[in-house]
Amino acid sequence: MSIQDIIEGKKQWRAHLARVKALPPDYQIVYKEMQKYLFKVGPVSLSDGPLLPGIVDFFEEGVAAGKGVLELIGNDVAAFCDDLIKDSPTYADAYQESVSGEPGAARK
Repeated sequence: MSIQDIIEGKKQWRAHLARVKALPPDYQIVYKEMQKYLFKVGPVSLSDGPLLPGIVDFFEEGVAAGKGVLELIGNDVAAFCDDLIKDSPTYADAYQESVSGEPGAARK
């Protein structure tokens, strides 16, 4: 990874955060909780994948439609996040596979 890649990644992350800050306060609170949860249990590709920007896209559409954030995701933020990542390998899966030596062992 070159210095240019790092700089570009930071620019993209700052632009992403600016989009989050443009959301209404209730959406921002829920997004931050989802982000914390996903950084703890999330998929291996979370930092460079489409998941977080996709959530912001989804939230922006909800704002445009005049819906509250809980109308979009329901009352259980963790369950919503789990549904988003259910088919994605997580760090816990990778660790379980490294310990057991069997691919897919954590998903059984």
